[in-house]
Amino acid sequence: MKKLLLLPFFALLMLMSCQQEVVDITLPAEAEALTATSTLTSLMKSTSTKDGSSDNIIDKANCLSVDLPITVVVNGVEIIIDSKEDFAVIEAIFNEFDDDIDNLEIIFPITITLADYTEIVINNPQELKELAQQCNGENEQDDDIECIDFQYPISFSIYNTQFQVIDVVTIENDEQLHRFIKRVRQGEVFASINFPINMVLADGTIVEVHNNQELQTTIEDAKDACNEDDNNDYHDDDFTKERLDALLMTCPWVVLDMERNQDNLNDFYREYVVVFKNDNVVKVRARNGDMLTGTWTTRVTDHGALIKLEFDTLVDFVLEWYVYDLEPGRIKLYQEGGNRIILKKNCDIVFDITKERIENYLQECFWRVARLNISGTNNEADYIGTPLKFFPNNVVKIRINGEFVTGTYNVQAVNAGFILQINLEGRPNLNLEWLVKFLEPGLIKLQNNNSEMVLERHCPDGDGDLVFIDQILNTGIWNVALYQDGDVNKTEDYYMYNIDFLETGWVKVTDPNNGIIDGSWLSYRNNGLFLGLNFGIEPPFQVLNHRWRIVEVTETRIYLKVINSVGVVEKILVLERQ
Repeated sequence: MKKLLLLPFFALLMLMSCQQEVVDITLPAEAEALTATSTLTSLMKSTSTKDGSSDNIIDKANCLSVDLPITVVVNGVEIIIDSKEDFAVIEAIFNEFDDDIDNLEIIFPITITLADYTEIVINNPQELKELAQQCNGENEQDDDIECIDFQYPISFSIYNTQFQVIDVVTIENDEQLHRFIKRVRQGEVFASINFPINMVLADGTIVEVHNNQELQTTIEDAKDACNEDDNNDYHDDDFTKERLDALLMTCPWVVLDMERNQDNLNDFYREYVVVFKNDNVVKVRARNGDMLTGTWTTRVTDHGALIKLEFDTLVDFVLEWYVYDLEPGRIKLYQEGGNRIILKKNCDIVFDITKERIENYLQECFWRVARLNISGTNNEADYIGTPLKFFPNNVVKIRINGEFVTGTYNVQAVNAGFILQINLEGRPNLNLEWLVKFLEPGLIKLQNNNSEMVLERHCPDGDGDLVFIDQILNTGIWNVALYQDGDVNKTEDYYMYNIDFLETGWVKVTDPNNGIIDGSWLSYRNNGLFLGLNFGIEPPFQVLNHRWRIVEVTETRIYLKVINSVGVVEKILVLERQ
């Protein structure tokens, strides 16, 4: 019996914390099991090793990290360091004068974390110096791999000696992976990775891998493909102007955080998109679609790399910014006086939107209405389980109770960009002229005056987990084995109701008197696996109108939860097949 387990269990390995993330399980061949002495196991250990170079400006040691907060005295100025951003303050003080002698004194005791995540209390400078001397020097080769990372969560199947699955463990971060691989290398655990998993390259590119050999090759190809910047400065002194320019122009950059003159401006500028073009042209796209054009130049000095931005109207961006931190896919800019910008690279963003691109995206697979806010009222619940499908020749269909309702759509160019016109009978909330605000593979954001709609792509045929779930649900008749609303068990409200999930997306419910209740259903992926149920206003099933998180699926049972934004379980629904 194949079983898809999605609720992690940590008791076997005593890992950090309980999680409620959905994890995909695929049963591998025995050859895919990790071995204690394999090259892949060693590479996974090095990839999950803690990189200690980001705080070298404090401890001058690549193989250990200082736990924050700590207090330091920099050139006579006492500073409390409670985040990585504060490292830039140290750098700014060091750079204030060219002819002084820079000095940093740590106020002990402090706690440090080694490359294997062991924590040690350090009581004086001599103890720190002795540990730091065990690390390799500046920019010397070391064991940790920094040019590629795992995209978490990932999961492992745990086997007994007969190669039978006895548990599934979910890993959420490098520390958990490092400790897990240590157990594998010591022969304490017999396990295999549940593929596919994603790896993140230094430039932010996502690579999907499907087996052990692909994973080993991907890590080996990437491990020396970037500059690890293992020197004792906080900014990257190794950057040339040419390399910085090339990095800036690779992809669009999204504003994650912005502060000007110590004022937090995230409400104004978060999700603005910045594109650095040839001929020193920089373009910024605001959330409302407005396009602002300016100029950009770079220079590299003895104190680091700088980016100068100039705009006629976007005055908060106008400054010459220090590049004070470079991480994979992320750039942090800083200037004294409480000014900073954090940019994240996103190569999926389509900055130059065209009519053809919009139409091509729309015609890819189905689209779910993930968000629909009409003049301040959320209406997306009306579209649970009812995906849209855009066809050539301006035909759009919405699937309701297993049947398609046909309408029309049109993409037109206007002064502000492009609008999507939808005309579906009986769906007035969709029948608006929507301005296309954001376009990337898998996601379209639309706006109309005070209304907003977000469409997310749904391609079930290429997802093995969704295919498995759909096949299970399509087989046989199901009953409500448990429905719990908060602390109240309401299972008896559904006694003798029979539920039939049909391939068309129609969920047919037969009551004890042979009456029929119609509904729509859709299994989909969205940072986890979900089952959307929509029975309209028909009691008692109208209270089941939710996007249910799938926790566990077997051939005869599906376990579902509704979890609110703070992680509290609000509802539980268990369906069992007759």
